[in-house]
Amino acid sequence: MTAPQAPILFIADLHLDERRPEIVELFLAFLQRSRDEVGALYILGDLFEAWLGDDTLPAEHPVLAGMRDFAASGTPLYVMRGNRDFLMGEGFAELSGCTLLPDEAVIDLFGEPTLLLHGDSLCTDDPEYQAFRSMVLDPKWQAEFLALPREERLAKAREARDYSQNRNSTLPDDIMDVNPEAVQAAMERHAVRRMIHGHTHRPAVHTLEVAGEPAERIVLGDWFDQGSVLRCTPDECRLEGLTMQDLQES
Repeated sequence: MTAPQAPILFIADLHLDERRPEIVELFLAFLQRSRDEVGALYILGDLFEAWLGDDTLPAEHPVLAGMRDFAASGTPLYVMRGNRDFLMGEGFAELSGCTLLPDEAVIDLFGEPTLLLHGDSLCTDDPEYQAFRSMVLDPKWQAEFLALPREERLAKAREARDYSQNRNSTLPDDIMDVNPEAVQAAMERHAVRRMIHGHTHRPAVHTLEVAGEPAERIVLGDWFDQGSVLRCTPDECRLEGLTMQDLQES
C-alpha cells in the first residue's frame, strides 16, 4: 500500500514587522508545527513588511532562526520575493536556509503544472505602480540603493510606504486587483491551468478558461488579523484560516 503524500503548503503576505509581534509568534509556531508534517512550504512574497538588504537582520533573529530550523528538518522551504521584500538576495537565502524562487516559477503540484508568482506583476491596470516596479527591479537601481547606509535606506522605505498607503486609499479597488488579460497571458505563456499567487489580499479560488480548457487561479490571504494557508493534497487545494489556538489544539 502506498503511503499518503504529505500536503504542500503555500502562504504569502505575512508582512512580518516588530510592530506586530503576535504575527511573528504565529509564524514561528506555524513553522514549528508544520515542519515534520508537510512535503514543502512555499512563501510567495511579502514575508516581511520591508526587506532593505541582506544586512537588515542579524543571523540570530528569531524569524531567520525559525526558518533555518524548519529547513534543517529536511522539509524544503521556498521563498519568492514580493513587492515589499524584492531586495532579498543569496545572503538572505543562506541566513534563512531557504531556496529563493524566480518571479515566476512552475512546479509540479501532485501532477498538475502550477504557476507560482507573487501577483503584483498581474496588476497591469495601475501603470504608475508598474513603472515603479520596473524601476526597483532594475539591477542598477538596486545596487545604488543597497550602497546607501541602512538608516538612509530605512528613511526612503518609510517615505515610499507612506506615499503608497496614501495613494492606495484613493484608488478604486478594481485597479489594485489583477487584470484578467494579464492572468490569461501568464498562464498561456507557461502552458498551465493552475496559478497560485498573493499580493491582493483577497483569498479565493477563481475558475476560468485558458486556451479553451478549464483552469483555476488561487489567491492567498494575508496575515493581518490571522494566518492564511493554502493546503494542497493530491485530492484538493483548500484555503484555511490559522490562529494560535488552531496550532495549540492540533
